[in-house]
Amino acid sequence: MTVDIDSGSGFCYGVVRAIGMAEEALRRYGTLYSLGDIVHNGEEVSRLSRNGLRVIDRQTFQSLCDSTILIRAHGEPPETYRCAERNRNTLLDATCPVVLHLQRKVRQAYLDYCPINGQIVIYGKPGHAEVNGLVGQTGDTAVVVEKPEDIGKIDVSRPIQLFAQTTQSTAGLHRIRQAIQEAREKAGVPPDIPFLVHDTTCRQVANRVTQIAAFAASHDTVVFVGGEKSSNGKILFDVCRQNNPSAHFASRTEDLQPDWFLHADRVGVCGATSTPHWLMNDIADRIRAFATEKRPSSEQPKDSIL
Repeated sequence: MTVDIDSGSGFCYGVVRAIGMAEEALRRYGTLYSLGDIVHNGEEVSRLSRNGLRVIDRQTFQSLCDSTILIRAHGEPPETYRCAERNRNTLLDATCPVVLHLQRKVRQAYLDYCPINGQIVIYGKPGHAEVNGLVGQTGDTAVVVEKPEDIGKIDVSRPIQLFAQTTQSTAGLHRIRQAIQEAREKAGVPPDIPFLVHDTTCRQVANRVTQIAAFAASHDTVVFVGGEKSSNGKILFDVCRQNNPSAHFASRTEDLQPDWFLHADRVGVCGATSTPHWLMNDIADRIRAFATEKRPSSEQPKDSIL
């Protein structure tokens, strides 16, 4: 059995940057607070926690004073920064540059559309940290839609600007755009009422869909390594399953099942943008160990007799 690790999988630039900033701060201060999990991968969070990272929830953040707190790559709404200033906290801002650029675009669109009674619509997962940060740029007035069935939340007769959470798929964005357009046509909305669509999906993330589809199809069995909270992981794992019915999800080595590999000659290991390379390596090593363990005794290497 051969086991390949997808070279295109693993941390995206924004996550690499955030973890690098956290590690540097931990070396300097010994302890660092993170507002929420620094990355949606429990194994990586545990590794950093052993080095002094302390994950806090929003309630704790609001009462914490005179401390250094990491803003993770997902970004935060403006109120988070105001609260930190009131509590004399120092923020280590690791917001991904792509997310930060999107926040500024959403903020400007909101300011431009307020005078004409327009709406800002975010295609994304409700409650996701990045989405919360984007909604905060609009004074919490943006409408969040996750699927075409959510279009009923939008008043299609008003001007609309549509944005996408960076880790959503471009195909999903096109489905939302089409659903809004069809609803506008059905309602008889005049074509001069603006409807602007901004494809703000991260290309580094979006390109992985094609790459991981080819990787999954080229192996007998695929193990997708990801955190249970990762939105990007759910999307990419679905791509794996669509291209290989023998695709399995694992968050840690303990999740692996020997039966997954009984009839596999070539196994692929891939992961989400929030999956560390060290974890994919550990998964691959455990799969190779399974291959050795299932080898018939007649094939086991024998001690040399001198």
